[in-house]
Amino acid sequence: MENRYIQSTRLLDYENERIQRLIAAKGWQKLPDYERIRAIYGFVRDDILFGYNTDDEIPASKVLRDGYGQCNTKGILFMALLRACGIPCRIHGFTIDKRLQKGAMTGFVYRNAPRDIFHSWVEVHFEDRWYEIEAFIIDKKYLDSLQAVNSRCTGGFCGYGVGVKDFRHPVTDFERNDTYIQNEGINNDFGVYDSPDELMKEHHQQLSPCRKFLFRHLGRHLMNRNVRRVREGKVSEDVSCYGAVIGK
Repeated sequence: MENRYIQSTRLLDYENERIQRLIAAKGWQKLPDYERIRAIYGFVRDDILFGYNTDDEIPASKVLRDGYGQCNTKGILFMALLRACGIPCRIHGFTIDKRLQKGAMTGFVYRNAPRDIFHSWVEVHFEDRWYEIEAFIIDKKYLDSLQAVNSRCTGGFCGYGVGVKDFRHPVTDFERNDTYIQNEGINNDFGVYDSPDELMKEHHQQLSPCRKFLFRHLGRHLMNRNVRRVREGKVSEDVSCYGAVIGK
């Protein structure tokens, strides 16, 4: 496998002391490759909570310090940890329909959000194939709570950061398989890039300076409040079943 898939970059800053201390404490380097990928995946999915950072283009060390993230930022951390442990990986860029974020986004934040939300997943090279890994975005506690609140939804689901065909049994554990949690909301495909740095040079969230300021200082805080309320089970039932929301 080519060195470009394990290199550090500005965003994949795995030489950072905080990241190196984490890797040493977890003992990931001592594990066989399969268990190493599973352990890193589990950490990023469940220990780094679903939430909204100040920006997509923040380095892995800051995502780790924040302790939360969304598709692009958790993906950056996931890639940095994998590469630091010798696991080749790359990134695949997309956009998703904003209806997938409804519930996490509410009110004026949702109304003023662009229709196409910048999105990405990570592709991991293992045993001579590339695995598409997306389900690290949503932590298990959040997903369990969302399923409990929407107990009547037994088919597909779109909303609150989730877009899947089988809401009750989404494929979120890595067992030599692809994992998905937002793929049913994808509406544009930007292709594969070696690093998030390269992807974000060409594609990023299209926001005016004013909207970017409002998201950073107000919108994301409201969204994180909504996400916390879901995780804590403090929302009433709000069925966002697949066909009714995405229109498929």
